[in-house]
Amino acid sequence: MAYHLCSSPSSLLLERQQLPIPPPPLPPSNLRFRGLTHRPKLNFLSSQLSAAAATTQQLAHVAVGETVTGTSGGEDAQSESRKPVKKVNYVWVNPSSPRASKLRQSSYDARYASLVEVSKALDACEGVYEDVQRVVEGFGDNWIEQDAVVILNNMTNCETAPFVLRYFQGRLRLRREVVLYNVTLKVFRKCKNLPGAEKVFDEMLERNVVPDNVTFSTIISCARMSYLPEKAVEWFEKMSQFGCDPDEVTYSAMIDAYGRAGNVSKALGLYDRARSEKWRIDPVTFSTVIKIHGLSGNFDGCLNVYEEMKAVGAKPNLVLYNTLLDAMGRARRPWQAKSIYREMISNGLTPNWTTYAALLRAYGKARYAEDALQVYKEMKEKNMDLNIVLYNTVLAMCADVGHSEKALEIFEDMKASGVQPDSWTFSSLITIYSCSGKVVEAEGMLDQMLASGYEPNIFVLTSLIQCYGKVNQTDDVVRTFNRCVELGISPDDRFCGCLLNVLTQTPKEELGKLTSCIETANPKLGLVVRQLVGNQVEGGDFKKDASDLLNSVDIEVKKAYCNCLIDLCINLDLLERACELLELGLNLQIYRNLQTRSSLQWSLNLKSLSLGAALTALHVWMNDLSKALENGEELPAQLGINTGHGKHRYSEKGLAGVFESHLRELNAPFHESPEKVGWFLTTKIAAMSWLASRT
Repeated sequence: MAYHLCSSPSSLLLERQQLPIPPPPLPPSNLRFRGLTHRPKLNFLSSQLSAAAATTQQLAHVAVGETVTGTSGGEDAQSESRKPVKKVNYVWVNPSSPRASKLRQSSYDARYASLVEVSKALDACEGVYEDVQRVVEGFGDNWIEQDAVVILNNMTNCETAPFVLRYFQGRLRLRREVVLYNVTLKVFRKCKNLPGAEKVFDEMLERNVVPDNVTFSTIISCARMSYLPEKAVEWFEKMSQFGCDPDEVTYSAMIDAYGRAGNVSKALGLYDRARSEKWRIDPVTFSTVIKIHGLSGNFDGCLNVYEEMKAVGAKPNLVLYNTLLDAMGRARRPWQAKSIYREMISNGLTPNWTTYAALLRAYGKARYAEDALQVYKEMKEKNMDLNIVLYNTVLAMCADVGHSEKALEIFEDMKASGVQPDSWTFSSLITIYSCSGKVVEAEGMLDQMLASGYEPNIFVLTSLIQCYGKVNQTDDVVRTFNRCVELGISPDDRFCGCLLNVLTQTPKEELGKLTSCIETANPKLGLVVRQLVGNQVEGGDFKKDASDLLNSVDIEVKKAYCNCLIDLCINLDLLERACELLELGLNLQIYRNLQTRSSLQWSLNLKSLSLGAALTALHVWMNDLSKALENGEELPAQLGINTGHGKHRYSEKGLAGVFESHLRELNAPFHESPEKVGWFLTTKIAAMSWLASRT
């Protein structure tokens, strides 16, 4: 009878791709270890479980006799195959025993180390059968089936692995040939060679070797590692044809595969089943489910999956955190991205390039300027290269918040790092110069853009029109508009809104030049502007035309259009038209909660209004207050006007500063509050006296 002692059970068992299996338990301490016999379930030929790591000091299979599980590489393999197979028994040896060191020298570990060397030699040889044969026979010819499994299990060259398989098939009497095929498939998985793995599978069928669950799980994981989720789904759906029932590990892996293949309903269905049946799900699969929710816009679902993962005790990895950060960036939830990042750092994970890129996009889109610039600084300190997309993200954010000097510094860093600017880069820089009214610099950047081979797009032309409008270069505004027409660019709502904004800054004698451009760009807008500029008080239906216009433009520009039209009315002394537009804005819910009333205070809220719209709203409010007194209504103890305390990003002026001087012109008793920034307050008595004097 033969006994086997080995301190490396991991060499006997197949590795499972998806999830590690805990190591075998130690025998009870009250047993005498010397004579303890292991059950056959630890035999590598009957096991299809994952390798158990870190058990070499706990469990030893020490060979005290010769093991025969197959024939040697002798001359007559058929005669050898008739020899009886000796039973293999295993004993556990206490690693603290004085004899442990001596027994380990005669254990399978010593042979295992030499088999690893055989694997390395086979990886290095040419993909020719004769070379494989020469290498194997150079290490001896007394091979057993266990040796073949160990050798193939440690190989990484998928070109020579099939020849090694063929060699052992011709020399050994194999009891479980499917195991040998499975470790061969594992070599192809290491190389991410799915076509080669499929050829091995076809050979299995030709030799009438029945595939098992490990066969399919290995090919499926190979497809996943090769970024071929559709193939993973195809192989998964073949399992039933061969009588194989997927286990929960394979099912969990398929959540990821179905998600990547675009079959969202199937992926989420399996995920719901995994939750109800408490499957073990790896972080990669959780990450895929989060990505599915993120791409579909279900950002709360992303966070729910993250919390479910933590609830079941699964530990998030860096890939999952990066996926979650990217989702929060898409959701424009920078505060949640910041919280998740802090949790990631507290869990001991080190951010990589993908982490910083996700944060930069999240902060940049939300205009979290300080956070975005801090991430940019850390990436530079760690010598991480930014691509053109990330540079453009930072530059666009700087343009939005008015960080002109920082944007130019980043642009110089970009050129120094060898990243070539594209049209979006130039667009951001032209926007920065244009909003500051720096015509020479904006035109210089346009020249660089043209020299780089890029034609100006609608964003660049919009910025240039804004720039020329700031310095009252009306002819250049018209020239830029004509250039837009020549390039075949269709003006959008924002472009027309920019023309309308420039119109509010243009001297009266030059309004006709821009009115013609506006009529060409947007006939509905041109009709309304023409009625105001031409002072067509009588005739036409101004309210209807204005309503048609505001209902036709994008929701994001409705307030800007209404503000600009009211500003134009104020510039042209058309107060009645301004009031009509303000009323229309209230009816269409463009302006909300301009006037609020409580028992303690009546307020006028002007924070989102332009100067002209704010003056019009003040005029209407004063009339409403006068009517309230005439109707016998009781004013509250305090009245207030809220202008907000913000300043324009490219100007030191804000509505509060301009409004303060206007209130003085009206001799209004409103004074800026020292406790509430942006608020102008007065008392009931002072307001009543002032309103009476106005009457």
